[in-house]
Amino acid sequence: MQRTIPPAVTVAALRAASRDLVRALGFMERTLAGTELPPSGVHALIEIGRAGTLRAVQLTEALGLDKSTVSRLVGALVRRGLVEAAPATDDRRGRQLTLTAAGVVELAAIDRFADARVTAALDGLDEAARASIVQGVSLYARALGAPERKPHAAPVLVGGLVPGLAGRIIEMHAAYYAKRASFGAAFEAVVAEGLAGFLPRAGNGRNGLWHARVGGCIVGSIAIDGEDLGGGVAHLRWFIVEPGCQGLGLGRGLLERALAFVDTNGFAETRLWTFQGLDAARSLYEAHGFTLQHAYEGDQWGAPVTEQVFVRRP
Repeated sequence: MQRTIPPAVTVAALRAASRDLVRALGFMERTLAGTELPPSGVHALIEIGRAGTLRAVQLTEALGLDKSTVSRLVGALVRRGLVEAAPATDDRRGRQLTLTAAGVVELAAIDRFADARVTAALDGLDEAARASIVQGVSLYARALGAPERKPHAAPVLVGGLVPGLAGRIIEMHAAYYAKRASFGAAFEAVVAEGLAGFLPRAGNGRNGLWHARVGGCIVGSIAIDGEDLGGGVAHLRWFIVEPGCQGLGLGRGLLERALAFVDTNGFAETRLWTFQGLDAARSLYEAHGFTLQHAYEGDQWGAPVTEQVFVRRP
């Protein structure tokens, strides 16, 4: 009779193996991969080198670190002469990162170091054992990097106000923009204040509110406020999808629900306020008929940004 390994033992074994890997790969040391760089610096060079050119915000997402930490890290790499940071061509506040000639040389040394370590570790193992290691490590790495909220059910779009929705909208905005743009309490207060004014009117015929659920959890939202701007103008507000559930078509679905409501109710135009640098959202807006009307410098969100106004007309 085959014996089943208890899940707790499996988890404990994986924890122990993970700790062994961390130590063996040198992540407990001050520097990594035979360089004078900390582990985060080595990984930054790898990400930039593999991409060729990488935006600072993309590096922040790739490393899973906060914006200020990555800013300091990039500054240190620039001072070492390993990375060049130039203004982005389409966003003067953004930075495009590339390796310098010295950075390319350093990355090549890192690759040689890694190749030597892997070769030494696999030396003496047969092909079956090597294949097993590659498969197991790859599966484990993908599992560790999977979104915290894995969708186990089909996404659902729901209309109307439900208990707890306002709190989740505030929470999703605060968490996402704190990481994405370093917005803090001032931004959260703006979102909360706007919702507080909208909720008593949410059921009026000129207003609409929708949210997305995955596995029973609220993971996205959008609203049309048909009253605050006046003049037959619809205000698109609180459009967000939790990062772990992006790529499921929820943003597109929510936006199409909201715009169908706009068209059915005969609004003269739809406006939305955002800020420069949210490229994926901008592409979605433009694909649905929005055009950039004007941009200006502002700080109502708690940090200076280039604010943008997009307009859609029937």
